[in-house]
Parts: sequence; C-alpha cells; structure tokens
Amino acid sequence: MTTHQLNVALAMGPGVVSRVFPPRRLEALAPELRLVSPDPMEDFTSPRSLALLSEADILITGWGCPVIDDAVLDAAPNLRHILHAGGTVKHHVTVACWERGIQISTAADANAIPVAEYTVAMILLANKRVLQLARQLHTEKTEIEPDHVFPDMGNFGKRVGIIGASRIGKHVIRLLKAYDVEIVVSDPFLDHAAAAVLGVDPVSLEELVASCDVVSLHAPSLPSTYNMIHERLVASLKPGATFINTARGELVDQDALLRRIEQGDLYAILDVTTPWVLPADSGFYTHPNVLLTPHLAGSLGMELERMAVSTIDEAVRISRGEPLLHRLHAADLAFTA
Repeated sequence: MTTHQLNVALAMGPGVVSRVFPPRRLEALAPELRLVSPDPMEDFTSPRSLALLSEADILITGWGCPVIDDAVLDAAPNLRHILHAGGTVKHHVTVACWERGIQISTAADANAIPVAEYTVAMILLANKRVLQLARQLHTEKTEIEPDHVFPDMGNFGKRVGIIGASRIGKHVIRLLKAYDVEIVVSDPFLDHAAAAVLGVDPVSLEELVASCDVVSLHAPSLPSTYNMIHERLVASLKPGATFINTARGELVDQDALLRRIEQGDLYAILDVTTPWVLPADSGFYTHPNVLLTPHLAGSLGMELERMAVSTIDEAVRISRGEPLLHRLHAADLAFTA
C-alpha cells in the first residue's frame, strides 16, 4: 500500500488540458496525489519542464505530448507510471519506457465508447434506410411511402458484420445485443471460445463481407491491415449493403469503394478517410449513397471528460497500491492502434 504522496505532472499539447480535464477533476485528486502544476509541459527541454520532470512520480499525458525518450526519462528519475488520457500512445511513448519498467496505461477503452455509440446509431439508421429516405424527401418534397421504396427496410433479422473484435468492436457488439439483429465477427485473433463469450458467430472476412446487410470496420491501422478491404472484397459486398468505416481510411481501397458505390447498389458511412480531408473534387462528397462525417465518432465535447475520469481513476489506483485497470504492455502495440 502506498503511504507517501505521489507527484503528478501533466504533458500534452496546447489547449488539451482545458478540453479534456474540467478543473473540478484535477482539483478533486485524492489526498495521496499532488498535482505539481496545473499547466502542462508542452516540451521536455525548458528549465520549467526539467524541474517538473525531476519531481514526477506519475505523468499524465494527452494529445500532442512530446516524445518520451531516454533523455526525458533521465530527467525523471522517480517516474514510474505514464497514464495517457487518450487512445494510442505510439506517437509519444517509446520502447525505452517499458525497458525501464515504467507502467503505461491508456484511456482507449473510454474513447471506444462514443465510437461504438456512433456506429450502432449508424447501423440502425442504415437498416431503417433513414439516410436514403431523408435525402429523397429533401429532394422530391412530396409524399413518400418508405417500404414501397425499400421493402427490406428495418433492423429485425438483419445480419450485421463486425470486422475486428477490438475494444470498439466489442463495445459495438455489447450495444447491439439490445436489438434483434444477427451479429457475426471476423477477427484472426478471435477463436470460437472467445466468440462464444461475446455471443457472436466467428466467420471469415470473405463470408462476412459477402453476406451482411451492414459491414462495420473496427480493425487497427497496422502495416498488416493496410488496404485489408481490397478491391475484390469491395466487389463482393452484398447489393444494398451499407459499409461503415470508423477505423482508418488506409484500411480500405477507397478508389474501389467509390467505383462500387457509383454502380448504385452500395451505401457507405465514412467517418474516416485517407487523407483526413478529401480533395474537393472527390466523388464521396457528391454521391447520394454516401454519408461523410468529419471524424466525429471519437470523444468530443462532453465525451472528453470520460477519458479524464478514466485516467484519474488509474492514478487513484496507483495511490492505493492497486494494479492498473487499463495497463498497456509493449507487446500490445503490435495488435493495437
């Protein structure tokens, strides 16, 4: 059990603290935790930063945190924990941190919740044909009989395919359990026993893509997943299906996807693309079968506070001598974003 006060320092980009951490959260730290400064380090080289590093037992990081390498660790001899109030740590945590025995935690699970909520909302809207019918109503401005236009509309009995039993994928599955849909999952690391625990059927990627009414992508962005939704898979998508991407644009052959959409029998809901902002002349902007959203599925607005709560809860666990709930190991980086 920890008996002495632990010093907590912040490191993240400009404006991140005010977005993610409401003052009441930092002001209500456990008595065993001392915030050395409410102002984060935006670099690790200034005299102020070096002084804060020399005191830090726990470093809370956020978006825009500078790289934590050997030189930074040399300046932080008491540092034992890095708690990231965000998803991936690949931009700032180096192998040196694990080599020195520092424990790493992330708020990736907290950030997964709004992505899953967005995804489930879009799945339900897609099967109900809300987006298409709303567009038709705006265009024609006349009476529409929805199930005459889409006799197959509705969620009852629809087959929903989840690509990737990631944190987000598992949250999507959990939320979808409230609805009368069939859920299938494709993930090379998901065996039948793990699928049974989730209550889903494991299938091959090829079967999932060809058979599902909605296909939702939740795989991590890794060299091995680049263009995993390639031209042949895009061509095999079920006519009338909806493809949802909240993962990363580079996982999909976007040219092949647009060509298929232009055939008129496929719909797409894209919260991510490559590049992040498509060229102004991209057909994705103008095709009526496409809904583009500006990378809004992840934590934004009030949802950011959930990541603050997750991170501070980890710090409290440390102060009580308890294990981290969301610990990240170096080996995990090969399978996570």
